[in-house]
Amino acid sequence: MALPTITQAAPPAAPARGSPLVTLGYRTGFVLIVSLFLLWALAHNLNDILIRQFQKALDLSRAEAGFIQFVFYLAYFLVALPAGRLARHFGYRAGILTGLTLYAAGALLFYPAAELRAYWAFLAALFIIAAGAATLETTANPLIVHFGDRDRASQRLTLAQAFNGLGAVCAPILGGLFIFSGVEHDRGAWEAMSPAARDAYQAAEAQMVQMPYLLLALLVLCVAIGVAFVRLPTARRSISEGTARPGLSAWRSPLLRTAVATQFFYVGAQVGIWSFFVDFVKEQMPATSERNAAFLLSASLFLFMVGRFAGAWLMTRVTPARLLLGFGIAAAALTGMAALAAGAAAVFALTLTSLFMSIMFPTIFALGIADLGEDSATGASLLVMAIIGGAVFPPLMGLVSHGRGLQLALLLPLLCFGVVMLFARAAVKMAPPH
Repeated sequence: MALPTITQAAPPAAPARGSPLVTLGYRTGFVLIVSLFLLWALAHNLNDILIRQFQKALDLSRAEAGFIQFVFYLAYFLVALPAGRLARHFGYRAGILTGLTLYAAGALLFYPAAELRAYWAFLAALFIIAAGAATLETTANPLIVHFGDRDRASQRLTLAQAFNGLGAVCAPILGGLFIFSGVEHDRGAWEAMSPAARDAYQAAEAQMVQMPYLLLALLVLCVAIGVAFVRLPTARRSISEGTARPGLSAWRSPLLRTAVATQFFYVGAQVGIWSFFVDFVKEQMPATSERNAAFLLSASLFLFMVGRFAGAWLMTRVTPARLLLGFGIAAAALTGMAALAAGAAAVFALTLTSLFMSIMFPTIFALGIADLGEDSATGASLLVMAIIGGAVFPPLMGLVSHGRGLQLALLLPLLCFGVVMLFARAAVKMAPPH
């Protein structure tokens, strides 16, 4: 797939070292906003555990369980633009408080959904959580830009996204400990159980999600109280605001349009790989328990977090676009290895892929809004809408893997990383010499 040539103003080179990363007076607010990155990572990455859990508790196929991600990321697509308008007209604080309220409400709904044991009820709760997370992402990502010098926006956003990586690491550990019961039945044992025993087992498995999501709702509400009182930067509005249709001026940027397309494919690759990581481990190493497979996912996401901290440091020496190109090449190579190798070697390659996915989302995001100025909020909305890629690829991977295995399905993320490389190559060509 060929991406359009980019002729817009070049994105920033490596940031200047003299300017502070965060403007004095806003550091407490910066820390609190960074905590939001951790919160929506918990929501995203607990889905990877729920996909496996609901296959047991609700007797779902892999493709049906993959529909969790479709509903979750569909909410991103539908909510991102309204969330951007909310932030544009009422400010970042209003957007963040709205997002946290939706997030907490969805998490609380997990309790009655588990009592009903109805897949639609869980999907409705997840949709509300995702609506909250989409509002947070649409608001917090451009807000990070305003916490300091714009020349250090990519570095600042990559650092904030590193804490998103921390949430991603914690989610599989928490899910493995508190959602996976540790009770597993093979096909023979399952068929030998009486209908009453099966029903009791599935009821217990469904109820395993209740306490973790109640505690998550409480945590989110505590953060909302802090956001209500902390000092936050305010973006200045342009004189012409309100005279042009929202979104049109931002969409005229070829850089933004290309970034939106790239983000669609990148998020599809990330969500697809993580959604079926536990299943992939079980497929390649059948003796591994679900909990240990979840811990392996956590180890992979730890590498993701390390990659974001390392990326924030590397961007003081290498232009973001050039670093993105290198990481894209590495991620594609490792995904190809996971698709072709077998057993522990395939699992190792897929585990290592997260290290090189680490900088992709924030770097594509920062490059996409680099030249938008006062249209940054609208550009951010469009980039968050591109997260719909996470809704498309997991069900596709589930269908491709049916009867053929997940290794064939990994060709889809491999294609996505190819798109990332094309975008990065175009961005490198337009960047000034470093």
